[in-house]
Amino acid sequence: MCRIFGSFAVGATGPELDAVSARQRHGGPDQRGVLSGHGWSLGCDRLAVTDPMGGQQPYQSATMPGVLAVLNGEIYNHRELRRRMTARGHHIPDRCDGSLLPALYAEYGPGFAEHLDGMFAVAVLDLRVRGRARLVLAVDDMGMKPVHYHCGPDGAVRFASEIPGLLAFDGVPTDPAEESLDTVLATKTSFGTETVLRGVRVLPPGATAVAEAGPMAGGGGSGLRVRRRAPRPYDSTVSRPAHGATGAPDLGVRDVLTHEVRRLADADVPLCAITSGGLDSGLVTALAAESLRDAAAPPLHTFHLGYQGRWPGAETRHARAVARRAGTVHHHVAVDPGELPSLLTRTVRHLGQPNADPIALSTFALFRAVREAGFTVALTGDGADELFGGYDRIRTALAAPAGTDWATAYTDALGAAPRLLRERLYTPDYRAHIADRGSVADRILAELRAAPSDRYAARVTALTSFETRWRLPAYHLRRVDHLSMAWAVEARLPFCQPSVAGLARAVPARARDGKRVLYAAGAGLLPASVLSRPKQPFTLPLTAMLAPGGPLVDVVCELLSPARLARDGRLRPDRVQALLARQFERPSDRDALTLWALAVHELWTEVVRGLRVPVGCAA
Repeated sequence: MCRIFGSFAVGATGPELDAVSARQRHGGPDQRGVLSGHGWSLGCDRLAVTDPMGGQQPYQSATMPGVLAVLNGEIYNHRELRRRMTARGHHIPDRCDGSLLPALYAEYGPGFAEHLDGMFAVAVLDLRVRGRARLVLAVDDMGMKPVHYHCGPDGAVRFASEIPGLLAFDGVPTDPAEESLDTVLATKTSFGTETVLRGVRVLPPGATAVAEAGPMAGGGGSGLRVRRRAPRPYDSTVSRPAHGATGAPDLGVRDVLTHEVRRLADADVPLCAITSGGLDSGLVTALAAESLRDAAAPPLHTFHLGYQGRWPGAETRHARAVARRAGTVHHHVAVDPGELPSLLTRTVRHLGQPNADPIALSTFALFRAVREAGFTVALTGDGADELFGGYDRIRTALAAPAGTDWATAYTDALGAAPRLLRERLYTPDYRAHIADRGSVADRILAELRAAPSDRYAARVTALTSFETRWRLPAYHLRRVDHLSMAWAVEARLPFCQPSVAGLARAVPARARDGKRVLYAAGAGLLPASVLSRPKQPFTLPLTAMLAPGGPLVDVVCELLSPARLARDGRLRPDRVQALLARQFERPSDRDALTLWALAVHELWTEVVRGLRVPVGCAA
């Protein structure tokens, strides 16, 4: 796991590359490697996980000179690929998973990513033919490891794992999009390939992008040509230990998940699991603990986060019940609510763009505790809700009768504020601007309404496809990647492995409604109290913390002061103040989330202004 960066069809100075690296080094503290030449650069800040003593990046091959590569992530089938490449005459210098990338590219060209199984963002530079250089960028099928990039008008390409790092390159603007406020309120963060910065984009899941320089590109750079690889079909031959078969109540989900958890629990550095107290992380915890016991390894350590004091929605007892049942060494992390304003600033800075889900603060604090306890790899349960229909908004949309407008309510549920409230808060000029340009919510509605959804199965497919293709990578996976790597922790996500995602697409639609197959998979593994409780997100008690006397009141009021909002010109200060007064008089989840989203966006605009001058970015 690393932070990667580079440029193509444009030069980069040493101080420039130092500044990019400095902003990402929290995620790769173990080793730094940078190479550059005429019209190109390639760099990596490494977190040593697989073969910590090997794996010098950028990777090079004695049998394939002129091919350079960097990797962020893990290639779980690297042993199989190493055997294949060695049989074809390539020399792989060590056991590090990424060391085989130059050989793999030499064999398959830009199609090399189709042979990778894992979570990855890879950059390959092909300098073998003088004057005909090529850059290839590739990310995994689910988008677990992002690549942000900017293409200049001359075809120059600059890229980095994180937006703050990318903005340290000369030639990359730091101009927030005018629509950024509406995006944060409508979807909590930017979806798809767009970001809230003009000209800064992110590769979509399962994408391979190619840029060429020299005569093939008319003497300059071609920019990036992006294509999405076809999703991998479900492979029914995936190893299944012994639990059941496709006729079992869980349709084989436990066996496939067991296989992936066992693979992902194999690490050369200390490994733990995140245990929220819910179904998804509970399944991963139970299977990981079982895997370590079977390997006669020390017991699994698990981590759960809460807040000091008495707050509604605490899941501490459920997490402890999962840990007791699995036989883990359990760590309860209790955060002082007085620290939340500081955590907010640091979280927004690390994410690089606003994410209005308050879970971000909990995520940041939890991975800090994981690192401070000496762990480098953490297994998580992210991705299950999107793949198996776990969210209330999905169940509500599926329950709507045919012919009704389920898509509008579903789209409103994605956001921090419903459309009518958003428009009431906007100034007339900003409301007119959004009406003219179109809100991101309008584009989501159009996509959902265009998808076949008259039949139940078609609606399930439309919803889970949207959730996994657009919302999951933008809303969850980038947050988990950035906030775990803020503390140099590698988060591994068994539910996002191709075999699990493929099985989710293959099971009958009814089995994906409300995670029915996952509840069946948890029978006998998890406590009855966990299997019978309603779904609850891992987050912080925002509504209570934004009630009078709460620990977030002062920072939100400061960020939403009338003077600040008047300077920006997009919000009506009087109506925001009225919303604050209503929240203090009658606290509600919707008003609290709207105010939180406004505050996060205001803080982000302040943070991004500071990124115009390259500075280090320590955790």
